[in-house]
Amino acid sequence: MPGPTPNVDDGDAPSDDPVSDRESSDSGVRIDMISGARMQGLTSMEKIRLILDGVRDGNIVILEEGLSPDEESKLIEVTMTEISPDDFTGIEIETYPKAEANDQSFLDKLMGRESAQKLTVIGPANRIETLHKDENLISTLVSRK
Repeated sequence: MPGPTPNVDDGDAPSDDPVSDRESSDSGVRIDMISGARMQGLTSMEKIRLILDGVRDGNIVILEEGLSPDEESKLIEVTMTEISPDDFTGIEIETYPKAEANDQSFLDKLMGRESAQKLTVIGPANRIETLHKDENLISTLVSRK
């Protein structure tokens, strides 16, 4: 996995890795949409670090394929250890299944496994004012800080 490339010009050129290319901007809310292909080669802890680093920077992180239940539990566990009132207030997380239960394979249904096809939205708890989920929509109101 290639890392960010150093900028040799005036600093306006983005790196090859948009998630690592953080900009602190008060003009809006940054949303990092991370593909399933990007997450596929990462270990659970690498995924968690990628997510938490983005959220700690004040970004909303959207995962195309979501996390496994074990990875979500570990994300919450790691988040709890990093909370500090002055620096990091935690995360809001909402997962929305992309496919109905009817689309799961017979083996997945038989074994009681959830489909991995899901969309996950994660953001900083101090910036997300409302996070609503219904059967067809995830909606959030995000403050600028």
